[in-house]
Parts: sequence; structure tokens; C-alpha cells
Amino acid sequence: MSGKKVVIIGAGISGLSAGCYLQMNDYESEIFELHDISGGLCTSWERKGYTFDCCIHWLVGSGPSMSLYDIWTELGGINKETEIINSEVFTRIEGKDGEHFSIFTDIDKFEAEMLRLSANDEEIIKEFTDAVRFFVSFQCSRDNPPPPEVQRTFGEKIPAFLKKWTTLTTNDFAKKITNPVLKQFFLRIFGDFVGNTSSIFMLLATLGYLHAKTAGYPIGGSRPFAKRIEQRYLDLGGKIQFKTHVKEILVENDKVTGIQLINGDKIPADIVISAADGFDTIYNMLKGKYVDEEINGYYNNLRPFPPICQVSLGVADEFTGIPHSIQFLLEESIKVDPKTDLKEMGIRIFNFDPTLAPKGKTALVTFFVSEDYEYWTNMRENNRKKYNEAKDRLASEVIKRLEKRFPNIKSKVEVVDVSTPATFIRYTNNWKGSYEGWLPSMQTAGKSITETLPGLNNFFMVGHWTQPGGGLPPAAMSARKIVGIICKQDGKDFTTSKNSN
Repeated sequence: MSGKKVVIIGAGISGLSAGCYLQMNDYESEIFELHDISGGLCTSWERKGYTFDCCIHWLVGSGPSMSLYDIWTELGGINKETEIINSEVFTRIEGKDGEHFSIFTDIDKFEAEMLRLSANDEEIIKEFTDAVRFFVSFQCSRDNPPPPEVQRTFGEKIPAFLKKWTTLTTNDFAKKITNPVLKQFFLRIFGDFVGNTSSIFMLLATLGYLHAKTAGYPIGGSRPFAKRIEQRYLDLGGKIQFKTHVKEILVENDKVTGIQLINGDKIPADIVISAADGFDTIYNMLKGKYVDEEINGYYNNLRPFPPICQVSLGVADEFTGIPHSIQFLLEESIKVDPKTDLKEMGIRIFNFDPTLAPKGKTALVTFFVSEDYEYWTNMRENNRKKYNEAKDRLASEVIKRLEKRFPNIKSKVEVVDVSTPATFIRYTNNWKGSYEGWLPSMQTAGKSITETLPGLNNFFMVGHWTQPGGGLPPAAMSARKIVGIICKQDGKDFTTSKNSN
């Protein structure tokens, strides 16, 4: 071993990934986790034979056509036994009077679907789909690279391509579409979760990954995926302490020396990596002593992903022939909280993953924005009876709306489970109940945030608070990057091992 001990705060995907790469490079590492299981937000839970997933809808890097696949195999998240499902349809968006719009994962089929709705918009449609094809050609073509003469032109074209599509909002792009139905369908693709003022590049890139079959779904979902990475870390000699709440990061002469747990125990370390909540790390564990105007500006001005509620149902139906993801308008909105009215519902139907429900039955999940996270946290803290009644009301309202779309579903519901922003805060301590860190925006495009803090040595941050856009890939990539920096500082060559199954 290198002789250096590294303490990691948090056993989410970024913390586990950092631990794996540290162990690969002969550092002694130990992870301290608030919860009693690993995975953080990459999780699922069982209720009476059903498993409800909170995280993986699609996993970028699930196929070998891009280099991110190597990271998942290095970490053990994907191995020879992992079955990946690449769906034909990403989601189906339904409108009024039977109108519908399928977002096909094959870009040629998606182009045809848009032209079906609006041949008059052919020019703008093909401009967009050609951009997706170009993205695939330089991002996802490792197993089928373009000819050398084409590759030589990438260096000239990529800067202009990125500038054009990362600075164009979904709203501005939609304004170019003349057909009102196609325009509205396009604006609803990501709905409230990223907002229509965010860069359209997020949609473009997602479609590119889907087309290249490197954004599939690993059968079993989030929990088995996280468990595989945890096992990889343990096999490499790492240690995890569960149900250990870190109160403070210890500092002497502007150098981190370890951590102190809430029970008073002090754990010495040569280096501390926080894979925990960004706000809690900076302003509580470090008491806000190592900040500057820029860092304060992040937490004062940038918008995190909104808090959400998730209603999960175990249903005695196979939902044969029904798309696995549907978005539909509600005839009557749902009052989620005092600040949020739900007018559209997205439902994820896990009829493609038999491991999540008993035979002949299906797990359904719907999640939606709940802007007033304090409404839920205050209720849970001060009036548990009222809190549980609010959850029951929300579930009842959701089932009532689903009954309109899926007649008789109410009589088939066997299990009901409701998670609120208070649930997210309780289990992951995420700032404001956010489920994925910083929301991508024009302001944050391509930007890394607070991997180190001014004036503080022997300390690093990893995870979705260091990379706008959230998701699993930045979690693993940020961890890999930081361990590479640590190795470089110690004069070591960064290495990885792929001796996982």
C-alpha cells in the first residue's frame, strides 16, 4: 500500500467509485456512510414482493461503443452476467383526442415519427436528427469508427457544433417548429425536470446514446447495480462503516487531518474525499470556512434539480403490449403541495423487468416535481399523522388519474408506496431534497464545480455537486478523475484493474 489513508464520506456511486480506484492504486481507504446500505440515490426498495426503483431509467455507457463502458466494467457495475435492455421506444407522449408521439431510440425512426406529425417542419427536423447522428459519430463510435478522412474533420467541426447546440435552449428550438402539436410534444419530453430554458444538447446527447445502444437498462435496476460496485470495492480490500454520521471534517493549519463522527469518534486520515451532499460538506462539516464569492454564488444562485415525490404501485397485471414509459395529460390536476400543481403524469411501467415483481404482475412508478420541500419536511417533523395522511391523499389522487388512462387499475393495485422530498433528505441528506445535484443550464454548461476548496489542502469533493447535469456517469467519472489527481500528486502512475467478473 502507499502508506496513505483516505477517508471517503458517503457510499453512493461516487464514493464507492473513489474507493475502488484508490484501492486499485494501493491506497488504504475507508468509507463512512450515513445510511445502512450503499448506493445513495442509486437505490430501490422492496415492498411485499415488489421492488420499486428510484434511479436507473437508462445507463449511459451500458454498451461498448463508448469509453464510459470501460469505467463501468472496471468498477464491476457491468459484468459478463449483466443483461442490458435497449428499448425500441424511449417514451410515448400522449396528447388530446388520441394524439401521441413516440420517441424512438433509433434516430431514423424518430425522424420519421416527427415527419409523420409535421412534414412542413422537415428542414428543422432533419437539422436536429443530423446533429444527433454527428454526435454519435464522434462520441459513440468506438466499435465502428468513421473513416480516417471523416475523423480528420471532427477537430474542425466539433467546436462549432458544441457552441451551437449547447447554447440553444429547448424553448428556442421549439419556436422554430411550426406544427403546434409537434411543438408541444417536443417541449414535454423532459417536462418540469430540466425545464425548457435548459440547453437542448441534453436531449440531443440522450438520443445519441440511445441510438448507439449505450444507454440501456440493466435488468434488476439500481440496487443490484450499486451492490456490484460495492462488492468490487470490498473485493479490492476496501472497508465500509454503515450508519455512521460524519459531523465534522477535521482541519489543522488548513490541512485536513480526518473526520469526527456525530458520536464523538475521531478518524484520522491523510486525505478526505467527500462524496456527500455539497452544501452539508462545505457549510456544516467545514463550517463554511473555506469558501469564496464563486462558491457562495453556486449555492445562492444556481438551481438544483427540483425535489420530487414518487408514488410506486404493485399491480396484478402484466401490461402486455403497453409501452414501458408513457406521459399523458391530466383532465384534473393534482395539488402536490402548496406550490405545485401536477398537470401531466409520467408513468414508468416495469413490464420489461421480471425481477421487480411476482410473475404475472408489474411494478409501476410515477415521480413528479414537488417544489415545496419544506411542506413535507415540516409535516414529517412536527405532525407525523398529517404527513402520512398527505402521502395517502397523494397516492389516492394518482391512482384516480391512472384509472382514467388504465381502466380498472384501481382494483388491481396490491401495494402502494409514497416517497416525498422528506424521504430523500432523510436517506441521502440531499440539499433541498434535490434528487440529482445541479440542474444543467446555459450558465453551468460544461463546468466543473468545487472539486477542491480555496485554502484547504488534502481535501477533494466528488459526485453530482461537482458536475452539473447529475446522473451516474459524472459520479463515477469525477471519482476516477480525483484519484488520478491524488496519484499524480504522489508521483504515482494511475492504474486500473479489470479483473472483475
